[in-house]
Amino acid sequence: MNVLFREVDPFNCWIWIKFFEIPDQSEKNYLDGVFDSWYVLGRLGGFNSENLQSHQEGSELSWMNYDNNLSNASIPSLMHNLGQMEYQNLWSRCWVDFGTSDALSIDVLINVLKQISNDYVKIDQLVIGGENSDWAIEEHPDLIFKN
Repeated sequence: MNVLFREVDPFNCWIWIKFFEIPDQSEKNYLDGVFDSWYVLGRLGGFNSENLQSHQEGSELSWMNYDNNLSNASIPSLMHNLGQMEYQNLWSRCWVDFGTSDALSIDVLINVLKQISNDYVKIDQLVIGGENSDWAIEEHPDLIFKN
């Protein structure tokens, strides 16, 4: 799976997936579930790189001293909104308002989609941001910050 970044507006971003073959309904349902789950984690503040204490601790987590004060002091990192997945031939796309969630959310999505591509539905490209010349985008109705 090739990952490309185009112009990224965190409050108005399209995520594009190009498949090797047109996905069937079960594959679409699977991807819809992945994006819905990813959004729920983001909406609940899961992508907050300011509070990655376990990750920063390293491999030895036994008896780790978790700093609740540090956790409580971190600024909320909340994803604002996610549109419905749309499918057209070999492409799918989804609109997202990342809100204040960190770029960690993009890394998590890339990691998940790489594994899905290896195990379930073959993905040719993942494109973050921008617009495809053959699939025009309109202003999303949930867009909060308009240009």
